[in-house]
Amino acid sequence: MMDKDFLRSEAAHYRLLADQIKERFGEIDDETLQDTLQGMSDLPDMIEEIVRSGLEDEAFIVGLKTRMEAMSARLSRFKTRVERKRELATWAMGAAGIPRLDEADFTVFLRQGLQKLAVEDGAKLPEIYLVPQPAKVNRAHLFDALKAGTVVDGASLVFGDPHIAVRTT
Repeated sequence: MMDKDFLRSEAAHYRLLADQIKERFGEIDDETLQDTLQGMSDLPDMIEEIVRSGLEDEAFIVGLKTRMEAMSARLSRFKTRVERKRELATWAMGAAGIPRLDEADFTVFLRQGLQKLAVEDGAKLPEIYLVPQPAKVNRAHLFDALKAGTVVDGASLVFGDPHIAVRTT
């Protein structure tokens, strides 16, 4: 990775060269200016290297993401298999009346489940058992209203940070 201070220095040098060329040759067109600067500065090559490295990183991200999705799906299948096998063993032990099974490498116990809450009808519960929820901003609706020209106190449209667009062929 390129040092940001070095890149900052090269960008300042590039800008200085551009200003000097414009001052000396006045009405120079943008294409000629860019061609001239490219021969005098390594900045365009440095930017090219940064973008190319970013494109390679994006390719790695796609590959890793695909692999992680496949591994996550495999993990889910294993978790489901474990749950089913435990449910089957629980059912078999309960149906046969086997409270404990001792084996050389493990011991398994049939236990009563812990108490858990079952809410049959939340509307019938007294208010003391309900938690008030804070209001949330409907961001899509607010964005659309501001975009349509509606003035809304406490919100406005702003531009995001500058970014580059990279097109590959």
